Amino acid sequence: MLNLILALIGIAALICVVSRLLHRYFIYLPDRTRYIPEAMGLPEVQEITLEAQDGVRLIAWYSPARGIRPTLLYFTGVGGCVGTRAEKIRRLRSMGFGVFMLNYRRYGGSGGRPSEANNVSDAALAYDWLWKRGLNPSEIVAYGESIGSGVATQLARLRPVKALVMEATFTSIVDVGRQVWWCLPLQLIMVDQYRNLEHIKAVKVPLLIMHGARDRMIPVTQARHLYAEANEPKKLAILPRGDHSDLYDFGAVERVRDFLEALDANVAMPVSVRHAPALEVVAA
Repeated sequence: MLNLILALIGIAALICVVSRLLHRYFIYLPDRTRYIPEAMGLPEVQEITLEAQDGVRLIAWYSPARGIRPTLLYFTGVGGCVGTRAEKIRRLRSMGFGVFMLNYRRYGGSGGRPSEANNVSDAALAYDWLWKRGLNPSEIVAYGESIGSGVATQLARLRPVKALVMEATFTSIVDVGRQVWWCLPLQLIMVDQYRNLEHIKAVKVPLLIMHGARDRMIPVTQARHLYAEANEPKKLAILPRGDHSDLYDFGAVERVRDFLEALDANVAMPVSVRHAPALEVVAA
């Protein structure tokens, strides 16, 4: 009996070790194809190449804003890449918004491998690229889709921005994973946890959370929990017919437009900081 118990403990420990080593393969599902904006029907969009501090080359797409519209520094979900968000870019550009959409490492022609620490560091690099080209913090909105909401939320702590938009978001990746892997100690296994519930409490800029009532991947209760813990001013938009990846089909882009226009109309929480503060250390 003792041998059986020890064997079971050994098997469980082995499963946990292997899961820790391989968990990023389940979190990140990159499309490595390097799409060209013009080939995707976006001839006005520029392809930008950035070099990270460790020398990794990152590919991003950039389209400047028109008039007084802000630029959305947009971070995508776990699947696809920037090129597969071409229609989203088109919709946002049609309303005059600027868009800077970064391919995570291993996505869309970018080198290296993605991790939470790398993604947040690269997000700050993208922000600094915009800042160095004359955009003020009051002209930059941190925008995150699904796992990108974890990147955007941490960026909103590290850099001054006009606002934070979270689309199809979550409290943490651990909480999402527990829906399927409830039998594993994910808190110990997962290095990349994107603890949005923890980070959102430190965000001091206007916040918009959008979530689909029919989201089958991330329960809408997680968005409500985040909203409850967030600071004012904040807005929660639950789209009744929306699932996880189709919110733009059910009015999400209009919600973004109305939210940002309302901020401009109220001249709420002006951001006057003109320098980019040093990047804080993010846990590996």
